[in-house]
Amino acid sequence: MLIVSQPTWGVDVAAAAFLRQNLIDLSRTGAAVLVISEELEELLEICDRIAVLFHGQLSPARPRETISIDQLGLLMTGIETDAGSG
Repeated sequence: MLIVSQPTWGVDVAAAAFLRQNLIDLSRTGAAVLVISEELEELLEICDRIAVLFHGQLSPARPRETISIDQLGLLMTGIETDAGSG
């Protein structure tokens, strides 16, 4: 298992693309990769499933295809409590 937090902060565009692709490749080999980030577009690119932590509560993990950036924003602010609603 690999846990990364803000994996592309502070790096240039080419390095960020390289890091994202390596995380995707690693997960495709069967490794568990947990990505912690506030970069929503990056999460939607890298992750298979997405959950949001707000005030100590973790939302259900949802397949990335079933959640929008708007829904993620609502979960991050506590306005929406379940990515499947709304």
